[in-house]
Amino acid sequence: MKENEKTKKTLEETIIITTKRIGIIRLSGNDKIEIPENNLNTALNGDLIEVSLEKKPRVINVIKRAKNKFVGTIYRKDDVYFLTPDDFRFYPHLELARPVSGVGIPSEFSNLKEDISNGNTKVLIEMSEWTNPKENPVGKIIKILGRKGENNTEMEAILYGKGFDTSFPQEVEEEANKIKNTATKEFAKEIKKRKDIRKTTTFTIDPDDAKDFDDALSFKKLKDGNYEIGIHIADVTHYVKINSIIDKEAISRATSVYLVDRTIPMLPEILSNNLCSLNPDEDKLTYSVIFTINKNTQIIDTWFGETIIHSDKRFTYKEAQGNLDRGKGDFYEELKILDELAKKIRKERAKKGAISFGSNEYKFTLDEDGKAIDVHKKELMQTNDLIEDFMLLANKAVAEFIHNQEKKLKIEIPFVYRIHDIPKVDQIKELADFLKKTGYHLSIKKNKVSSRDLNNLLEKIEGEPEENLIATAMLKSMAKAIYSTQNIGHYGLAFEHYTHFTSPIRRYPDMMVHRLMKKYLAGENISPRSIKKYKELTSRSTQQEIAAVDAERNSVRYKFTEFMSDKIGEEFEGVISGITKWGVYVQIENGANGMISLRTLKNDYYDLDTKNYSLVGQKTRTKYSLGDKIKVRLIKTNIDRQLIDFEISGGSTSGG
Repeated sequence: MKENEKTKKTLEETIIITTKRIGIIRLSGNDKIEIPENNLNTALNGDLIEVSLEKKPRVINVIKRAKNKFVGTIYRKDDVYFLTPDDFRFYPHLELARPVSGVGIPSEFSNLKEDISNGNTKVLIEMSEWTNPKENPVGKIIKILGRKGENNTEMEAILYGKGFDTSFPQEVEEEANKIKNTATKEFAKEIKKRKDIRKTTTFTIDPDDAKDFDDALSFKKLKDGNYEIGIHIADVTHYVKINSIIDKEAISRATSVYLVDRTIPMLPEILSNNLCSLNPDEDKLTYSVIFTINKNTQIIDTWFGETIIHSDKRFTYKEAQGNLDRGKGDFYEELKILDELAKKIRKERAKKGAISFGSNEYKFTLDEDGKAIDVHKKELMQTNDLIEDFMLLANKAVAEFIHNQEKKLKIEIPFVYRIHDIPKVDQIKELADFLKKTGYHLSIKKNKVSSRDLNNLLEKIEGEPEENLIATAMLKSMAKAIYSTQNIGHYGLAFEHYTHFTSPIRRYPDMMVHRLMKKYLAGENISPRSIKKYKELTSRSTQQEIAAVDAERNSVRYKFTEFMSDKIGEEFEGVISGITKWGVYVQIENGANGMISLRTLKNDYYDLDTKNYSLVGQKTRTKYSLGDKIKVRLIKTNIDRQLIDFEISGGSTSGG
């Protein structure tokens, strides 16, 4: 704890509520304050609160609610209806507001009274102001989500639970239609103002199921042997104006959300999938970074500006990879050169210390009702890397342009950066200790670890059984990348200057960057006082990004639990991925994660060896350690809580 934290009598902080109804205030380092339920004073998870540090810590005041809408099912007690929340950290008994005419459910939902009473229907509740901890909070039903257990209901429950609306207000949709109609009429005039790239070979490369294409690559071989490579990004901000109703909606959402079975776009689909999307065989307005680059990937020249393109081809990653593998097909020569350049760019980035974390993503096969019936690991191909490398190059170039402008003007100018801080000392030491127990060494110099050393370690463990375990531990030790107006560089990418420019259809920070770039390139000045506004917007964008990632992970966990639910009694091979005093966490071969409770280890009493990340039997000395291969049997699932329970099967390969 910092000295000023020790001397203060009160603090303003965000509170975290655990499932055990304890409030946690995180301080500097690993310090934290715990607040029991009887001292929470109506504080809920994520609220900004004022906490007293005198005697026993207690919440004095809730400054700002994180949210006032909650998802759950309704149960009846006597003549009163209460919410059973999906979020187990929501601890109060939320009472349903009583209509004037009756004692329970508003009249517009009376036809669902039986289902609601039986706890079979999920609802979205809006909580009224709650200031008295001695009284139950009161709320009202504002949306019926559907029958519990049905795919659409559960996915919508995840989205609403994280604060994302599944549809756009009618006035936003109407405005999007107006923009589309106006844009079509004025398109010819706009072409004359832009750099025309339509005769240059251009294509998009995206996932199979992509519906919005916000980036395209153009390629031209120049007479001097160099290449002209354009990264063309959908010019969203040409259509969506600052402070418009759609812009305000985009600020509120800040990001698109990607669940297992659906995408909730940041912008209405008439913009995201139609007007702005870089669909093949259509003229599209773009905002571009065009590089002149030689065979050794040295950048000779960089141009930024408004363009018009015509995509010749919509590739999937798999299709583009197939052409590279076969050595023929549409635009093979262009793909081949781009791939060769991308590999050189990636190699150079790795030399400078960029960390290359592998990605274990899983794709589910769903039946017509949305139920998970199969799962497999997503295959990442060269073409995934190819696109990533050129998008990184464009993002970096934009941030470097701003840096050079600041040097030239000798003032700080408002901008939006994507930053990634260096790992904290205690987290790095903990990681080094963990790696030592698993047989690997991590060099720490002056309480710091170089990104180059981390990358070398990732290369060393590639293909090893413990690869995923160690990579996950490394990720947990890292700071989270965020948006900020203050540039501190990007540790993971080993970039001094970095931003997000390449996905304005799905990320609001990219829209901000486009607007700022357009103004600076036009020679317009933006008052440094605007930095306050951008600080608020970057903070909002970071918060929404975290919420979107949580929603995505929740949908994946739900589908894994659903998929495993009809496999009770089956055996699987897995790896121990976590050790706690209450049990052992295991990831099995198909990617599902579950737990072996200590209660199922009946042959012995087990002690937690925190130094060696192991559970050790007192009598048999049987040991279960991180990274051990193990055979398990599925004994139970809980879809409501997204939990999977295993027991050790007779053929376990662990221990001894």
